[in-house]
Amino acid sequence: MSGTNSPEAVKKLLENMQSDLRALSLECKKKFPPVKEAAESGIIKVKTIAARNTEILAALKENSSEVVQPFLMGCGTKEPKITQLCLAAIQRLMSHEVVSETAAGNIINMLWQLMENSLEELKLLQTVLVLLTTNTVVHDEALSKAIVLCFRLHFTKDNITNNTAAATVRQVVTVVFERMVAEDEPRKDMEPPVLAQGNSNRRSVSTLKPCAKDAYMLFQDLCQLVNADAPYWLVGMTEMTRTFGLELLESVLNDFPQVFLQHQEFSFLLKERVCPLVIKLFSPNIKFRQGSSTSSSPAPVEKPYFPICMRLLRVVSVLIKQFYSLLVTECEIFLSLLVKFLDADKPQWLRAVAVESIHRLCVQPQLLRSFCQSYDMKQHSTKVFRDIVNALGSFIQSLFLVPPTGNTATANQAGNNNAGGPASAPTSSGVVGIGGGATLLPAFEYRGTWIPILTVTVQGSAKATYLEMLDKVEPPTIPEGYAMSVAFHCLLDLVRGITTMIEGELGEAETECPAVPEGANSQSSEHQDVQSVSDQADKETVSRAVWEEMVSACWCGLLAALSLLLDASTDEAATENILKAELTMAALCGRLSLVTSRDAFITAICKGSLPPHYALTVLNATTAATLSNKSYSIQGHSVMMISPSSESHQQVVAVGQPLAVQPQGTVMLTSKNIQCMRTLLNLAHCHGAVLGTSWQLVLATLQHLVWILGLKPSGGGALKPGRAVEGPSTVLTTAVMADLPVISNILSRLFESSQYLDDVSLHHLINALCSLSLEAMDMAYGNNKEPSLFAVAKLLETGLVNMHRIEILWRPLTGHLLEKVCQHPNSRMREWGAEALTSLIRAGLTFNHEPPLSQNQRLQLLLLNPLKEMSSINHPDIRLKQLECVLQILQSQGDSLGPGWPLVLGVMGAIRNDQGESLIRTAFQCLQLVVTDFLPTMPCSCLQIVVDVAGSFGLHNQELNISLTSIGLLWNISDYFFQRGETIEKELNKDEAVQQKQAEEKGVPLNRPFHPAPPFDCLWLCLYAKLGELCVDPRPAVRKSAGQTLFSTIGAHGTLLQHSTWPTVIWKVLFHLLDRVRESSTTADKEKIESGGGNILIHHSRDTAEKQWAETWVLTLAGVARIFNTRRYLLQPLGDFSRAWDVLLDHIQSAALSKNNEVSLAALKSFQEILQIVSPVRDSEKPETPPVVNVPMPVLIGSIAGPGLNRPFVRTDSVGEKLGRYSSEPPAVTDELEDLNLWWAAWNTWYRIGSESTKPPITFDKLTFIPSQPFLTALIQIFPALYQHIKAGFNMDDLQKLGVILHSAVSVPISSDASPFILPSYTEAVLTSLQEAVLTALDVLQKAICVGPESMQTMYPAVFDQLLAFVEFSCKPPQYGQLETKHIANAKYNQIQLFAPAEWVALNYVPFAERSLEVVVDLYQKTACHKAVVSEKVLQSIIKTLRVPLSLKYSCPSESTWKLAVASLLKVLSIGLPVARQHAASGKFDSMWPELASTLEDFLFTKSIPPDNLSIQEFQRNESIDVEVVQLISAEILPYANLIPKAFVGQMMTMLNRGSIHSQSSSFTEAEIDIRLREEFSKMCFETLLRFSFSNKVTTPQEGYISRMALSVLLRRSQDVLRRYIEDERLSGKCPLPRQQVTEIIFVLKAVSTLIDSLKKTQPENVDGNTWAQVIALYPTLVECITCSSSEVCSALKEALVPFKDFMQPPASQVQNGES
Repeated sequence: MSGTNSPEAVKKLLENMQSDLRALSLECKKKFPPVKEAAESGIIKVKTIAARNTEILAALKENSSEVVQPFLMGCGTKEPKITQLCLAAIQRLMSHEVVSETAAGNIINMLWQLMENSLEELKLLQTVLVLLTTNTVVHDEALSKAIVLCFRLHFTKDNITNNTAAATVRQVVTVVFERMVAEDEPRKDMEPPVLAQGNSNRRSVSTLKPCAKDAYMLFQDLCQLVNADAPYWLVGMTEMTRTFGLELLESVLNDFPQVFLQHQEFSFLLKERVCPLVIKLFSPNIKFRQGSSTSSSPAPVEKPYFPICMRLLRVVSVLIKQFYSLLVTECEIFLSLLVKFLDADKPQWLRAVAVESIHRLCVQPQLLRSFCQSYDMKQHSTKVFRDIVNALGSFIQSLFLVPPTGNTATANQAGNNNAGGPASAPTSSGVVGIGGGATLLPAFEYRGTWIPILTVTVQGSAKATYLEMLDKVEPPTIPEGYAMSVAFHCLLDLVRGITTMIEGELGEAETECPAVPEGANSQSSEHQDVQSVSDQADKETVSRAVWEEMVSACWCGLLAALSLLLDASTDEAATENILKAELTMAALCGRLSLVTSRDAFITAICKGSLPPHYALTVLNATTAATLSNKSYSIQGHSVMMISPSSESHQQVVAVGQPLAVQPQGTVMLTSKNIQCMRTLLNLAHCHGAVLGTSWQLVLATLQHLVWILGLKPSGGGALKPGRAVEGPSTVLTTAVMADLPVISNILSRLFESSQYLDDVSLHHLINALCSLSLEAMDMAYGNNKEPSLFAVAKLLETGLVNMHRIEILWRPLTGHLLEKVCQHPNSRMREWGAEALTSLIRAGLTFNHEPPLSQNQRLQLLLLNPLKEMSSINHPDIRLKQLECVLQILQSQGDSLGPGWPLVLGVMGAIRNDQGESLIRTAFQCLQLVVTDFLPTMPCSCLQIVVDVAGSFGLHNQELNISLTSIGLLWNISDYFFQRGETIEKELNKDEAVQQKQAEEKGVPLNRPFHPAPPFDCLWLCLYAKLGELCVDPRPAVRKSAGQTLFSTIGAHGTLLQHSTWPTVIWKVLFHLLDRVRESSTTADKEKIESGGGNILIHHSRDTAEKQWAETWVLTLAGVARIFNTRRYLLQPLGDFSRAWDVLLDHIQSAALSKNNEVSLAALKSFQEILQIVSPVRDSEKPETPPVVNVPMPVLIGSIAGPGLNRPFVRTDSVGEKLGRYSSEPPAVTDELEDLNLWWAAWNTWYRIGSESTKPPITFDKLTFIPSQPFLTALIQIFPALYQHIKAGFNMDDLQKLGVILHSAVSVPISSDASPFILPSYTEAVLTSLQEAVLTALDVLQKAICVGPESMQTMYPAVFDQLLAFVEFSCKPPQYGQLETKHIANAKYNQIQLFAPAEWVALNYVPFAERSLEVVVDLYQKTACHKAVVSEKVLQSIIKTLRVPLSLKYSCPSESTWKLAVASLLKVLSIGLPVARQHAASGKFDSMWPELASTLEDFLFTKSIPPDNLSIQEFQRNESIDVEVVQLISAEILPYANLIPKAFVGQMMTMLNRGSIHSQSSSFTEAEIDIRLREEFSKMCFETLLRFSFSNKVTTPQEGYISRMALSVLLRRSQDVLRRYIEDERLSGKCPLPRQQVTEIIFVLKAVSTLIDSLKKTQPENVDGNTWAQVIALYPTLVECITCSSSEVCSALKEALVPFKDFMQPPASQVQNGES
């Protein structure tokens, strides 16, 4: 108070005092002299004090009694003017604090008197106030008196005084307590205040300090007064009101809580006095029931009184707020009372103020927390907190169920005015008016009850309306909606407070104690102080228990109330607030892991999002949501959870189809549904981490909403508004159309934010999506309705945004898509499943992982695995997606797949034959891409898989082109192997070593196809094996292509193989293939194939399966043979070459004997090839075609100079070196013996083929198989070459076998339809190639014998036999079994019918027989003298054979035959007869002579008649041949008669004789006879006879014998001719005789003359007497001829007769002889 102490102030005070006193003395001058005197003495006193004391104020205070005295006296005058003056003066003194205690007491007594006289009441109050506020001198009784004075003034008649007094009392009471606080100040600094214990029972006041004591007494008396008891301290009180008392109590409690908390005495008062008082005063309200009749109860019930009730509630609010800790039990009672006051049977105003009181509590979360700790968490205690919340819920419900009494309209009016109009109604709330579109207030509306929402308070502060109505005595009218609005705010503030508080504390706990997981006790990390951590954890455990209790206590009630309000709300802002409350509660429950409550709140939001009564199982079935069907009790009142009603007056913004199995009608979405949906999205977005299993609820609801709104998934899984095609059922208003993109965006963001969830939450999300998807799938079963793809789309989206930790969710994600979605019968569902899966796989592979995929093989395989798994799904659309994915992966990631290759290739290979063309085509595209672009980038160990896959496509029979192309790919692959051979080999060997090691560690053998072979060779073997499989494909084109490729590959790249691998190639690949082909060919169907699919015509040579297989067999056999031939230098050194050789020969044999011309012929070609009728030149110099067969090249396998293998394919040195391994040394010459065995094996095979194929069948029908000419030709052509190798051991048996085959082969006929091509026209004498071959074979043989050792020459006769057999064919074609053959001339060339039995045509054997004959002659010329030829009577055989054509002569099939035969006979005899003569003695030729005689006779005097058309020239030519024969007789036989058997010579003579006489037949005309009589021949015979008739120089008796014989023959013949002539002449009369006969007679006549001449010349002793007699005996006959008419005969006769003159001069003996 520095202002009053300054010298100026003091000076002013003194002046004022003096002037006051002067004024007083003036006033009292007349009426009150004592006062005047006192005033004047006062002036002196003041002056004195001022003069004497330096501390003027202190001195004044000391003397204040005296100083004040004049003024007190002035007041005593009761004169208003004087009194006012005095009071002003006293106040001035007081304000300068110069009043002592005594003076103060005096002043108060004086004021009391004034009060009792009702004077200057306002001034009094002012004075008291100044007195008490300026200093603390007034204590005890004085103080109480002053206070009583104020109270008394409060109850005057004057309103102003009353109000002023009331204010003064309030101020004074405050001052009393302020003094006490001030008194405590110094103590506070020294020691901390001890908080009063609630159980203290001290009544004693003695320990209190003065101010505290005053306060204590005052407070105690206030309680007495309110309780209508007499005060202890405030003596003199006359009246008091409860309302005022309660207000004072409230203000003290509210303003000075620390007083009660720090002082036990006061705490005691609180417990002992205030609380019982309050409870007692509440009783009328508690007992009162609105509407209950008074008469029923015995005593009348006191009605609740608004002013008291309201003040009591205010006191209670303060008590609870400030002294809760002291008054735990009492507060429990108060709170229970508050709850009770909300009951529906309490008056409206009481419920309103109760709600306001509760609102005051609701904005104090810490307080609520204390309630929870003190009550709800204690056993046997009322669950106060729960009850409060539940009461609010019931209260709200009751407001809807029980409409408020009174005239609603006026109440509405009132409410509107009160609330200050519809300020809070958002203008855009979109609420449709019930009547005529008028905009309504924001309101709740439920089942016909309409309650407006009023703006009652600012969010978060409890500004009460009715608790502040201290001036109202009557209960006010509560506007409709007020209580509801407050209750609504209570709920919102409650939720906001609790959640903010708990989340704040949770946040702190989490930051302080990061090492300790929630709810853990003491899991410390090493470096933290264990103690502090565990304390911290304990503290947190306690807190958590409280949080959980708070939530579990309030959630049911909150949820019930909020759900109801949500349903009833027609105001967007209100709805927003409700949803926000539900959302924050859900999130809080989630954070505290309170699953049930979390799910319940979420369910509520979900239900709000969906149309009313929407059947969504997940919401009704979840345990969390059982609330909606169960009623639970709040304070004994049964309250049903109210489910949403359908009559909310909300704007419908969308109409759509519900997502259900059975198509139902449409459902409508209101703007509120959309609002709820956005809240739901918000919840999921911001609090996804705590949703856990509730994801299921959230997602299920979103799925349904998305469906109703017609959003459909687009790429990447984002949902976009569907096109109008969703059908007429979806109707969207423009309002919602604008929202859709936003919703769609939020939906996407929601799943994008899943990347921030922790792993567990993420799993919850995935699981929820999976089960949602399962549900959608169940719905889509059995109908082709559009399925809901929400879950699948979102699984995809979630996967895509969580790529950075894809491992943790990959298995559940892909597992679900694979096992469930992709196998679903609904195609749209499947398609999306596959789309999702493949997108994920692609994204996973392209994502930038840490570490990158190339270093994280496990992850890469994990990502690719589902792609492989898709292969087990049979739906083609899925497989197509799978393959498209593979294609894309290849295009983008192909070069970095690494260990993923087997999986990718496996996918292509998994396509089965029955899976449709397009699938196979797509898969094949992938494969082509791999083969063309990626072989170099994949690990070599995968190459084998590529081969397998390519092979499997070859076997697919859907599309021929694919099969053929895949064979092409195999060729490309082989080429790649070849180019990169060295690197592949290195890598494979490395892999092999690793695998070997692993296998050894595990103790299992290494499992690999073709195992012992080196890995690179295995790769080749796999390739070969695959091609081998394709070679037996059912389709001919594939077989052909595969076969060509297989053999080209082995041919081109075979040299890369290790030596040791070749046996595997031979046995496992080639022979295996041959076996299969042979088997298939032999069992193939012979049915005709009409056409080759499409309209392709099939050539007749391929029109049965059998014929098509034949082609394959041909190809295969040829291929294998070629390999044997070209790789002989590699194969021969191998151990089992001879076994392989045998097997190959066996195959050749079975092919050759197959009943198919094409195959059999080809087999022989292969046979030729392996016999190396082509010699094995080095590869690079190999001629393209084998040389012509009949140029045998004797070859010794061993003699190859080391092949340099300079192959054209070699591209790199390394491969060159590799090949060098095989050629570093020339192969050792193979063992000759073994070689011979091979050749003999070949000979045996040849023999078997020959004998089997040419053996005639037993029966013949139209299907009989007869080998073709080319086949037989080829067969025979093999022999010469083969023979070169085996001639050393070739013996008679073999020759015999050969002969049989040659003979049979030549005998085989040909079918008439083939004959035009094989046979020459009949007129040409040409050999068929078969016949050529046969002769060639024999020629080779004969030449070999010729140069061979002596022992071989014994074979000559056999060769002759063979040839002679062929010669016989000229007249007697061979028979082929029982087959009837037509002669070639009769074959019906032009009438071949397709199905008639084939006509078989015998060949024209004449040329062949003739050629054979030439060979025989030729051979005989060379060998006539050989021992064997002589001893085996070859000459006889030849003659015997020739006898047939010679005897047939004109009857021969061909005239050339007999002519050749004669010529040959002449040639042979010219060589043979000298030999025969030479061996005459040995008798080896004895049997030949008769044969020869018969032959000559048969020929010269043939029985066959010359053809009619024979020309003269021809006849003469033929005659000359006969003449030649006679010449031969005369030259070669007759001259050597002595060496020849007599019988034979006799036969010769007789023959000559017969020839010399013209045989005559009457049938000839003259002209003919001229020709036909063989003049020259006869003449020759005659001459020969003559020649041998008399030989001048008979050297041997033999010769003489021939002469004699000849003469007698001659003479007899002459006699015959002459006689016949004479007779004919006589008979003919004048007719001339035929020319022939004339000639003959002339010839005879000339002969007679010649004979006689000859006889004359001969020495007489040489001429037999008998002969002479015969000559002379001719004479008479000659004479008889003289009569002949022919001049020629006459002249001849003359010459003949002349020599007889020598007989005319006979000696006696002679004459006698002559006569006799």
